[in-house]
Amino acid sequence: MEFSFSASEKLFRERVRDWLAESAPKGRRPPRGPAMRDFDLAWQRAKFESGFGAISWPKEYGGAGLSPVEQMIWYEEVARARAPTPGCLSIALNHAGPTIMTLGTPEQKAFHLPKILGGEVVWCQGFSEPGAGSDLAALRMGAVVDGDHLVINGQKVWTSHAQYADYQETLVRTDQGLGRHKGITWVIIDMKTPGITVRPLRTIAGDEHFNEVFYDNVRVPISNVVGELNEGWKVAMTTLANERAGATANHGAELGELVEQLIELARSSIHSSSIDDAFVSRLAKLRTEAAALRSLSYAMISRANRGLPVGVEATLPFLFFGELQQRVRALAAELLGGEMLEFDGPWDSWVRGFFADRMYVIAGGSSEVRRNIIAERILGLPRSY
Repeated sequence: MEFSFSASEKLFRERVRDWLAESAPKGRRPPRGPAMRDFDLAWQRAKFESGFGAISWPKEYGGAGLSPVEQMIWYEEVARARAPTPGCLSIALNHAGPTIMTLGTPEQKAFHLPKILGGEVVWCQGFSEPGAGSDLAALRMGAVVDGDHLVINGQKVWTSHAQYADYQETLVRTDQGLGRHKGITWVIIDMKTPGITVRPLRTIAGDEHFNEVFYDNVRVPISNVVGELNEGWKVAMTTLANERAGATANHGAELGELVEQLIELARSSIHSSSIDDAFVSRLAKLRTEAAALRSLSYAMISRANRGLPVGVEATLPFLFFGELQQRVRALAAELLGGEMLEFDGPWDSWVRGFFADRMYVIAGGSSEVRRNIIAERILGLPRSY
C-alpha cells in the first residue's frame, strides 16, 4: 500500500474542500417526504454542474473519470465538511448506474445514465423478499415471458425509498427449474407501471425509509432486461460488487467523522462534568477503531487503484463498520441518558441515528452471514451447515 498522496491528489483535495465550503447546502436535509427527494436531486444536480456528479464514472458517460483514490478523497472531504450524502440517490449512483455502464445495452445507457447523473431520477432496489433477504438466491418472485414483455407477480420488502423512486433495479425468477442461482433475471422496472403497489414501513426511528412493494401482473418490456434472461445472478454480483466498492470508502470516512462528533458532544454536553477517565478511554478506543476501519478502506482502495477487483475482501470492512457504528451510537446514548428518548429535541440526529443505524448489521447481509463469508471464502474454513 502507498499511504502518501500524490501532488495532483493533494490539489484535488484542496479543490474539493474549497468547493464544498462554498457550495454545500447550509440547511438541514429534510429527513423524509417529497422534500427529501427534491433536496437530494438538487444536490446531485449541483455536483454534476460543477464536475463532481460522479467522481469515478468514466468520462464517456459524463463522469469525472478519476481514480478510486480521488473518489475516496471526495468521500473524506464530504464527511469532514458534514455535507449531504447522496441520500435516496445512492442506488442510482452506486448500483444501477455502474451496472448499466458495465452490462447494459447502448439504448439503456443512453436513456438512463444521463438522467441518473444529472439528478433527474431516483432508483430503488428490488432484491430482498420475505424469506429471501440475506439469502438472496432464495428469491421467488416470478416473471413469465409473454411476447415481448415479462409479466411479474410477487412481493419485495425492505425497499429503500421505493415511494419516491422513478425506477427499480429488480431480480425476478424467470425459470423455476434451473436451481438457486440460475433462472434469475435482472430487470429495470418503471415504478409508474400499472400493478405496482408501494406500502411504506414505519421504523423505530420514526421514518419510512423502507417499503413493501407488491406486483400484480406488472408488464415490463423485455428490452428492460440487463444482461441475458436467466443470467441475472451474474448481473447481481456486478451490482453488489459496485455497492461494496463504493460503501467501503464512504463508510470509513463517515464513521470517522461521527466519532469526532461524539467527542465534540462529550465536550459540550451538560453531562460533561460527569465524564470520567473510563469514559474518555472508551472514546479513545472508538477513535482508534475508526482509524482501523479507515485503514481497511485504504487497503480496498489501494487494491482497486491497481486494477484488481474488490471481491469478498470487502466483507471485512462492511462487518467492522456495522458493528462499530452500533458501539458509537451506544456510547452516545449512555452520554445523553434520558434525553435519548426525545425526538425532535436538541439531540434529534443522535436519537434517530441510534435507532436507524441498527440496520447496518443487517443491510446487505447480516453480521452472521458476513462472518460465514469470511470464514469460508477468506479463511478457507469448512462449512458448518
